[in-house]
Amino acid sequence: MDFLLVFLGALFMIAGIAGCVLPVIPGPPLSYIGLLLLHFTSRYQFSTTFLIIWGIVTVVVYVVDYFIPVWGTKRFGGSKRGVWGSLIGLVIGLFFFPPFGIIIGPFLGAVIGELTAGKDHGSALKSGFGSFMGFLLGTLLKLIASGLMTWHFIKVFFI
Repeated sequence: MDFLLVFLGALFMIAGIAGCVLPVIPGPPLSYIGLLLLHFTSRYQFSTTFLIIWGIVTVVVYVVDYFIPVWGTKRFGGSKRGVWGSLIGLVIGLFFFPPFGIIIGPFLGAVIGELTAGKDHGSALKSGFGSFMGFLLGTLLKLIASGLMTWHFIKVFFI
């Protein structure tokens, strides 16, 4: 049974890292499930405090990730169309132009969204840049959280 839990935990860790850049997969929650699966084995254990702290970090990162792109876009003068354009650009870029579409898609989507809202090119580029920076910051936070959880998983497993 331990082998199955470790194997599933490793799969969740991999999916968690992938989920940090793929918009439809919740990265940090999957990584946290991977930690829990390892914890449920008879050999590898984490403290309750450790699991509570990482549970809180997971929830905070997951919630904040939804607000950072909006904040970035609005901080740089963007509108709701810019935010929606960024999200649509991310999905289109992910599926049609991987791996660079993940980076370029949100920027172009936000710019196009702002242009359709009637903004001039300069304002659209500025809010597109804000949306892009918000997306990058959110992705970075998710990667840090999932990366650290994966590191703990590997550390406990091999030590």
